[in-house]
Amino acid sequence: MERLDKFLCDSGAGTRSQVKLLLKAGRVTVDGKVERDNGRKIDPETQQVALDGEILGGRRRIVVMLNKPAGFVTATEDAMDRTVMELLPVSLRAMDVKPVGRLDKATEGLLLFTNDGDLLHRLISPKKEVPKVYYARHEGEATEADIAAFGAGLTLRDGTVCLPARLEPLGPGESLITVCEGKYHQVRRMMASRSMTVTYLERRQEGPLILGSLSRGSCRELTPEEIQALEC
Repeated sequence: MERLDKFLCDSGAGTRSQVKLLLKAGRVTVDGKVERDNGRKIDPETQQVALDGEILGGRRRIVVMLNKPAGFVTATEDAMDRTVMELLPVSLRAMDVKPVGRLDKATEGLLLFTNDGDLLHRLISPKKEVPKVYYARHEGEATEADIAAFGAGLTLRDGTVCLPARLEPLGPGESLITVCEGKYHQVRRMMASRSMTVTYLERRQEGPLILGSLSRGSCRELTPEEIQALEC
């Protein structure tokens, strides 16, 4: 048995909030009868759900983790460059997944994809403060003053104000940086503002998810438990 609103979301009818409006408007039927209860339990195998008379088949919600290599842009299509979508199997692309946020062309590491619009927006919203951990190789060495500046929230050279972040030196020319937002080239620009030009950047963690041993260029579906952890 499955909740009707989840079935509708997985079928591509809309986000959870949009689905509620569809149900309220009486546009959804179950076995030919109008249904307005979003919490109604249905059996997709034996019951027929329709939106505006069109039968829905149900689409499984999916979240995919990719270990992105350098040289690919984070976009669904691009006229000039290869995109991260090319790294996914055709079967996953057919699920209408979209990148969650972005990694720039030169940056490697953990990149998520999903067909769940609500989850996508939650993960990229600065208000949710989902931490993202990056490993950087860079010129120079981070100092206590740099650590304090990151912790206080940097103002970049163009006036962009960044939320407080964490800078952890690992040794000369190596650091971990944790941010809770995703401004354009943010980590590189933050490091440059402290005279530490980044020469290599890899995202290793997003929220509770760790890149781990997933090989570069490979991807895998998240387990239901991992997806649930992302939603917490």
